Amino acid sequence: MFFYLSRMANRTMNNPIHIRHAVVDDLQQITAIYNHYVVNTAITFDLEPWETKDRMPWFEQFRLNSPHPCFVAELDRNILGYACATKLRPKAAYDRSVETTIYLRHDATGNGYGQLLYQQLFSHLETQPVHRCYGIIALPNDTSVAMHKSFGFKEIGTLTQVGFKFDKYWDTVWLEKPMPNATG
Repeated sequence: MFFYLSRMANRTMNNPIHIRHAVVDDLQQITAIYNHYVVNTAITFDLEPWETKDRMPWFEQFRLNSPHPCFVAELDRNILGYACATKLRPKAAYDRSVETTIYLRHDATGNGYGQLLYQQLFSHLETQPVHRCYGIIALPNDTSVAMHKSFGFKEIGTLTQVGFKFDKYWDTVWLEKPMPNATG
């Protein structure tokens, strides 16, 4: 683990990564990152790629002062990835629970950018009225499960054969993280 963190620190010092709130001008790159996973993997259960303009309603939930933020990692004006928190479910009683999501550009994985994005996301969520965070991961995805566990998530259940994509059924694992400053 120490080698991994040292490698990540060296990369970010040599190439300064800027983590910031996503803005509407980022949506085209965010959509392109996401669409790679739609078309090439079962990591997301969307079946068709999105047009940027059709992704706007999803993006509007990430207002600057919202408890549901979206952060991007940027290098030389290129978005390397994004991490966000969305409502877990639409009913009001779920308002203090969020689903966290992270996607990196497929050629930017393995450099520690996901760790940096999630650090920023959870740091922000600690200041919000968030009681629990959930990660919902299509299996197999050992890398994502391990990263979530490194941030304090615990496995709480598996939904078997819940998604159908690429002529195959896929399982998802649900992970939960209590927030340290949660109230109520």
